[in-house]
Amino acid sequence: MPKSPALAPVDPLAYAPTPARPLRAKLRRMSASARVEPHDHPWAQVAFSTTGVIRMNAAHSTYLVPPSRALWIPPGVEHTVTAVEDAEIRTLYLLPDAPFFGDAQTTDTPFSLWPAPRVLEVSPLLRELVAHLDIRPGPHPAGEREQCLAALILDELRRAAPVRLGVDLPRDKRLRQLCEAVLETPTRWATLEDWAGQAGASPRTVARLFRTELGTTFQQWRQQVLLAHALGLSARKLPMATIAAELGYASASAFSAMVRRTLGAPPSHFFA
Repeated sequence: MPKSPALAPVDPLAYAPTPARPLRAKLRRMSASARVEPHDHPWAQVAFSTTGVIRMNAAHSTYLVPPSRALWIPPGVEHTVTAVEDAEIRTLYLLPDAPFFGDAQTTDTPFSLWPAPRVLEVSPLLRELVAHLDIRPGPHPAGEREQCLAALILDELRRAAPVRLGVDLPRDKRLRQLCEAVLETPTRWATLEDWAGQAGASPRTVARLFRTELGTTFQQWRQQVLLAHALGLSARKLPMATIAAELGYASASAFSAMVRRTLGAPPSHFFA
């Protein structure tokens, strides 16, 4: 994917949640390969695309997010977003500890349940509720209808099932460069030896860096990358056999076996 100049984040104050309006919604359209520069804010964020696949980096991990999934980002976590293809992105901003969350004594808010970024399933109801929120910037007061929508959205977020998809990224510059290359074209090579040669390092050095930086092997890490790409391909309604072939598997059954080993459930449980 060719690099494009980074876009500045939309003025956060234009959509800043407040105690009087603790949930705000934003709509942003991005063309393929466009990317938003790193930023953070003191409120939480839920981001998903209604069309197109986006890639989001947050807390030293990267996530490929198709329309069937959303990414939860806690307050204060730096993140970036890149459009893998033309995308229409819906974003929710949520203020912690606000009256929106009901009883002040409750402990089952997303902020307490999810202290780190996570991928969530997006239900049809959640998608429709978000689509009806006011997306105008500025300090507009929340009407009764928006308050009702916000309460239902929070309930849907509480019920949203987490998806064990996400790819950790290393701090080491050499390994980071290799990992970014795998993320761009995961099927270019299959073996650590080939990837290490491209990075100008020995396979032993790369294997050691994977263990020390990410606590995993190259093959296990690459499987997570393939699963993330499979999620994006499934958003295009491609058959499982086509997805398997795109990711370098000889058959749909071979790909399904990898998914079961990695995630403990069949592909139908994770891919819409």
